[in-house]
Amino acid sequence: MTSLTVSGRVAQVLSSYLSDVFGVMGNGNVHFLDAAEKLGLRFSPVRHEGAALAAADAYYRASGRLAAGTTTYGPGYTNALTALAEAVQAQIPVVLVAGDAPSTGARPQDVDQAAIAAGLGAATFTVTRDAAGSITRQAVEYALTKRTAVVIAIPYDLAALEAADEELPAPLAPQVTDDVDGGLGQVARLLAAAKRPLILAGRGAHLAGAGPELRELADGLGALTAGTALALNLLQGDGYLGVAGGFGTDTAAGLMAEADVVLVAGASLSPFTMRFGHLLGPDSTVIQIDIALEPTHPRVDTFVSADVKAAAGRLLQLLNDGPSTGGAWRAEARKRLAEGPGHQAGSAETPDGRLDPRSLATSLDAMLPERRTVVQDGGHFMGWAPMYWRIPRPQDLVMVGTAYQTIGLGLASAVGAARAVEDGRTLVLASGDGGFLMGLSDLESLVGAARSAVVVIYNDAAYGAEIHQYGSQGLTEKPMLIPEVDFSGIARALGAESAIIRSLADLDELTDWIDDGANGTFVADCRITSSVRAPWMSEWMKAKQEGKAAVAG
Repeated sequence: MTSLTVSGRVAQVLSSYLSDVFGVMGNGNVHFLDAAEKLGLRFSPVRHEGAALAAADAYYRASGRLAAGTTTYGPGYTNALTALAEAVQAQIPVVLVAGDAPSTGARPQDVDQAAIAAGLGAATFTVTRDAAGSITRQAVEYALTKRTAVVIAIPYDLAALEAADEELPAPLAPQVTDDVDGGLGQVARLLAAAKRPLILAGRGAHLAGAGPELRELADGLGALTAGTALALNLLQGDGYLGVAGGFGTDTAAGLMAEADVVLVAGASLSPFTMRFGHLLGPDSTVIQIDIALEPTHPRVDTFVSADVKAAAGRLLQLLNDGPSTGGAWRAEARKRLAEGPGHQAGSAETPDGRLDPRSLATSLDAMLPERRTVVQDGGHFMGWAPMYWRIPRPQDLVMVGTAYQTIGLGLASAVGAARAVEDGRTLVLASGDGGFLMGLSDLESLVGAARSAVVVIYNDAAYGAEIHQYGSQGLTEKPMLIPEVDFSGIARALGAESAIIRSLADLDELTDWIDDGANGTFVADCRITSSVRAPWMSEWMKAKQEGKAAVAG
């Protein structure tokens, strides 16, 4: 085996799993980056360490392929902690390669990085001279198997030392379990007897590749279908109701509430998906199939721990093309969806004369390239894309910040998603002005990384979520306001094309850029009103008030 440093061995093993690394160079990871470059790994620089892991996270969400982020030790590492927490909470396999304190003992400036990671739920794998390769392999397999973020720590005094020779086996092939719980017989009987069946798919179904089997199962049963925001359009077709939860229409939600048997496939049933307890009717029988070991929601009546794809295939065999009982249910759904109200279209005028975000979102959907991958930062505006924009595939909506309730990871995530998009799609980032300012240093990174990107900033000169939650309660809005920033000017200074959008007619500049080939990055600084409250926010505020009333009662 060729002589390698400890850092080189880490890079060598990682190169058998991934092709892309994102990060900021420092003296704790400079030897790793040197080795990665020599091995042909593609390094995409970011300007803030907080973007390193966020970019690698989004790369996985957009492509399904593993990537790594890298930082130096100490402040570089601690700068990446919010993105690390988001990846853990969102169950994203991703690797953070970081420098660490010397193996001989911590220096005065060192912090206990492994303890910090453990507090966030992330495991740390510290490499040694004797086992740098096997420890790296163990870390990656752990990340992939557990669907989580891991830290590979390279002690400072070992980084440039020669690593011991190791005979490493080939990477393990992905394992897809096909042994499913015997409870599937009961599931098949419940589905066969259902008059108004509904199949609700989540990100787990998408990751398992279970879309075709679930779609076939739905068609055989005459079931309606829906998806969480992270499985948007996975089950589109006849009877598809769209997204479940606060981003869905009231008409679709009404139909979901009438289902008598609900098969939940690879979805955790978060409070938001469940509309805070109002999504499903009280008499619905809820079945959950997931790789989790136990139900993830108290509404679940029957639970099967299994790979969703394998389980759906087995259900198709058990049902054996039996007669569909849900045909009338689909026909009724089609009629009600056609006649019922959809999302509000928005208005041409607002109290403060700024853009209605609903009208803006509708207009943008009509002009943005059909082949698009959307990155969605956290914030009040986050519903406009899944509500109003056509999202071709589940992997084309990268929603960050929802797991850990963060804002400011959007630009960094756009860098990773831009590197993952390889088939001529345009990367579209939707961000609020507050979150955009948090990640502003990595606008330059996006300009350098993206072949074709549109950045839509919902600029209401405020932290909009706080305005609606707390300003509406009479709390002072002064800390919630942001001086209106000219993002267009900043974008042009960093090499992007840009325009301030004060009216829908101003979008012509974006249209012209798209017509000219949509090359490079275009930043649309959209001046929106804060007078429009998103439906999902109203729903959340109502549930919060009901909860307080119940406690007080």
